[in-house]
Amino acid sequence: MTSPKQFPDIDRAKLPAISTADMVEVDRLMIEEYGIRLLQVMENAGRNLADLAQALLEGDVQERPILVLAGRGGNGGGGMVAARHLANRGGDIQVVLAHPVDEFRGDPARQLDILLAMGVSVTMAGDGWELPSADLIIDALIGNGLSGAPRGATGNLIQLANSHPAPILALDAPSGLNVDTGQMYEPSIRATATLALALPQKGLYVHPEWVGELFLADISVPAVLYEDMDFECFPVFSASPILHIRT
Repeated sequence: MTSPKQFPDIDRAKLPAISTADMVEVDRLMIEEYGIRLLQVMENAGRNLADLAQALLEGDVQERPILVLAGRGGNGGGGMVAARHLANRGGDIQVVLAHPVDEFRGDPARQLDILLAMGVSVTMAGDGWELPSADLIIDALIGNGLSGAPRGATGNLIQLANSHPAPILALDAPSGLNVDTGQMYEPSIRATATLALALPQKGLYVHPEWVGELFLADISVPAVLYEDMDFECFPVFSASPILHIRT
């Protein structure tokens, strides 16, 4: 799979590399100061993820088999938004859940309900289960919400994805990566490409061979919010809502 050329390059040195604590504060300010809700952020992230997935498939998703591995948190919600957009564009989408349907809550549960209402294939991973054939796998299992090594169905799905011949596109970060320290837990997704959100987190630069081609997506963080947090960056997405980070 070749890297798509339609997304402009941006030099890594021009972007602040932020911590998980910084990202938590960005999320808090978006909600409390600007009234931008998680559902809106999730939609922005998932739509950009779908656009990058389509670009990685050279613009053609019609009847292309795409697997979306989804956790029950915000990362999984973004992956399910991407699944919806790709299904609407004619993709043959199968969503594989790391948790039972009744364990989903809040906005991720809303995204799951939409997919079920649309008739998109949704499967819960089980013991001895194998991933079906696909042209692309989307990793939306954990992202930056990691707290220790992946276990259970999540860990099994990571191992299955890594052994699958399809390229892997990770949302936020390859599942299993600590985005603060760069530590790769066992198991961790080995991504072909990763779509970071808002600003890149520090750990994404430590193991580029696991992150793959690194992209950055606009989730509509107000520029004034960055100024309030003393991040010196120009309007990051003036050229495109998706950028390729040149490292």
